[in-house]
Amino acid sequence: MEQLLSAIASDLVSRALNLVIQKNIGSKVEDAPHKLQRLQHVLLRIDATVEEAEGRPITNQAMLWQLDMLRQGMYQGHYMLDTFRYRGHRDHDEVSGGRAVVLPSITSSKLLFPLPVSSNMKMIEKMVDSLETLMRNMQEFVVFLEGYPRICRQPYNTYLILDKVMFGRQMEMETVLNFLLRLEAFGDGNPGVLPIVCTTRVGKSTLVEHVCLDERVRGHFSSIVAFTGGDLDAVNMAALRDRGVIKHQDVTASHGRSLVVIELDRDVEEEIWKRLYFSAASAMKDGSKIIVTSRSEKIASFGTAQALRLKPLAEETYWYFFKTLAFGSANPDDQPKLASLCMEIASMLKCSFSWANILEGVMRANQNVQFWRRLLQCLREIKSKHLLLFGEHPTDLAQKDHPVHLCWLSRAQPGPALYFERPWGELGTRGPLGYVYV
Repeated sequence: MEQLLSAIASDLVSRALNLVIQKNIGSKVEDAPHKLQRLQHVLLRIDATVEEAEGRPITNQAMLWQLDMLRQGMYQGHYMLDTFRYRGHRDHDEVSGGRAVVLPSITSSKLLFPLPVSSNMKMIEKMVDSLETLMRNMQEFVVFLEGYPRICRQPYNTYLILDKVMFGRQMEMETVLNFLLRLEAFGDGNPGVLPIVCTTRVGKSTLVEHVCLDERVRGHFSSIVAFTGGDLDAVNMAALRDRGVIKHQDVTASHGRSLVVIELDRDVEEEIWKRLYFSAASAMKDGSKIIVTSRSEKIASFGTAQALRLKPLAEETYWYFFKTLAFGSANPDDQPKLASLCMEIASMLKCSFSWANILEGVMRANQNVQFWRRLLQCLREIKSKHLLLFGEHPTDLAQKDHPVHLCWLSRAQPGPALYFERPWGELGTRGPLGYVYV
């Protein structure tokens, strides 16, 4: 009798515990759509604020820092939302202990993805709280923003702005612009020098190119000359101008200010630099500036201003950038399977601008699941081949100027076909029969 009562009591306790656990899990699952909808809403507010701010010529440094904080929050929030939103559309997704949660979208579509109940809900809640706090602290920013006039733009295709703006480098861009456009109140007449230091292929040349194309810079300097190389042994400023590429020239300008951009591909001794700088000081008019870029930290000592150091994009920022390039004007939410593949492709690239520039055209021109799946398989094989042969990711090898082995594919072929060695500088070129080397 005692054994029977003990068994009954044990069964009742077990059922009660299961009921409590299931009720607790169920409440968390029901709460998941609400948290994700809150994340969507706060991201919409941040998106609108960032877009409005980027359409105004902000000069206040504190406001620029606040805008950069908003951008970083926007990238991180979208990365988390997209991770959960598209996970259920992967080809081979196995989530242990997960449940399928339907996210009520602000649009008419609903997306299904598996979501582990415990830790991920805490991550989402923490992100939502952080972004909502960020927006509450931006009230003064929004008020001050109204004091800046809007920049006129074509009301179409926001993704095309990426072709004209240095994505993910807005703060760095403003730093360079402030240096170039600032007039020295009590200068010695010598040109100001801004060193830009970074590892290879993280965007220093692109940053400088965008700066040189800025209308404010072109209006401020009568000439812009760019020199690329490292052999400065017998070079003075006159020879540098002769060897360089003229980016801009306004013969009608009376001030005579000039900008010289020197992109170094090797180390330069300090004595050689001093000789070149003294030559520049005697040849360039007051208010002229020099930008010098290199991978080497040595050039930091060449500057009259603090060196600008470029770092690779964060994964969240890179995903926002890559997704926008790959889909163009199309909405990723309308093609969740493609968006899932796009996220996997982006994760293979290690935040490389070079890979993004190579792949964006073929992905935007071939927005179908089969092509993107073949492309992902090709990238996986490239990665595994390099890890096997060299022990490093191809992006890491390319940053060391090491040749990489790439595959090619075409629309006519069923999948990746051949591997061959091809210098990184030739990536993205078109081969015979219209094949695209990726």
